[in-house]
Amino acid sequence: MPWAVGGLRLGRDWVAAPDPGTLRARWTALTGAAGAERERLFRPSRRRTPSAGAAALPGQRSAATARFGDVPGPFPDPVRVLRDPFDEQWLLPDQRLIDTARPELWRVRDAHQLYLVEGADPLVTAHLPVGRLGRIRPLHRRPGGAEPNLAPGLLPLLGERYGGRVRAEDVLCWILTAGRPGPRGYEVPLAADPERWRAGLELGRRLLAVQLRGARAEPPRLPGGRRPYVRSAVTAWPRTLDYDAGSETLSLGGGTVSPVPQGAWEYEVRGTRVLEAWFAARVAHRGPDADGLEALGPDPWPQGWTSELTALVTTLALLADLAPERAAFEPGPPLPAAALRAAGVLPPPRWARRPASVLDHQEEGPGGQFALL
Repeated sequence: MPWAVGGLRLGRDWVAAPDPGTLRARWTALTGAAGAERERLFRPSRRRTPSAGAAALPGQRSAATARFGDVPGPFPDPVRVLRDPFDEQWLLPDQRLIDTARPELWRVRDAHQLYLVEGADPLVTAHLPVGRLGRIRPLHRRPGGAEPNLAPGLLPLLGERYGGRVRAEDVLCWILTAGRPGPRGYEVPLAADPERWRAGLELGRRLLAVQLRGARAEPPRLPGGRRPYVRSAVTAWPRTLDYDAGSETLSLGGGTVSPVPQGAWEYEVRGTRVLEAWFAARVAHRGPDADGLEALGPDPWPQGWTSELTALVTTLALLADLAPERAAFEPGPPLPAAALRAAGVLPPPRWARRPASVLDHQEEGPGGQFALL
């Protein structure tokens, strides 16, 4: 996957939130303020200030491009994003508010796109990743899944070697199974044995289905006796998230969810428990250090969050169950580099490492001006 992009840098935390209602409240507070108070709430950086304009984000045709301090424009409809590992939140898609928005990623964002996020374990999402998650490799270079972000010639070579058609998504599934961090970056050995390829592909498809969390099909479920249920509703704002291994119960204040497998509770990314990070993101606006727009959030605990929590528990439990199988997988002897070079797959051409030109319409620049392309 030659084309890789650094992560989106927001520059200010208040432009993303776990629920769209919070973003509307923050937008209303910001646009209702004036002068020094608006400047303070905005949290200016070297890249973004209220007195600067910015181009419209691709695909966001109603986005305003005038200077925010002069014409904030209408409230932009929030879009679903991946804010942290397995934490789906909402973002204000306004480039005037985002330090580094990566417009090239927005140009290829559609229902066909998937994003591979590099890390200790590869992560795939159907939502645009934002924040410090790692380098992002889109599966497709153009909207509509028209051109895979793969080294040219790779798919025909693999199809010939493995005796059947190989799709771009198959390669992505193989990466989920066989990819590992290495001394030269993220390394993906390609199996020389077709049987090893098929075994890795089958495991990768299961991993992909769990990681997408229902974005393409019905979300995977745990067997009936293991499915987590809300045993008691969250009626007051929870201060802590606690887990009892004996009863497999997750407690949010007075609310409880069970059964929660221990593998789900202990599931970590970069040394942080995913469930604890998810909870911390939802109580951050009530913390003693919350200030300005970051202090705006729901008053009562949204019941929809508890449903999100049970779905997240299911995802983490399934991934914990698959982790030993993935760790034990051996791709076998790899395809020799000489074969990849002989087929013209290696090295990939320089153009494959850059975004494709996908402009089929003029994009509005700062102040409503259109660029000459």
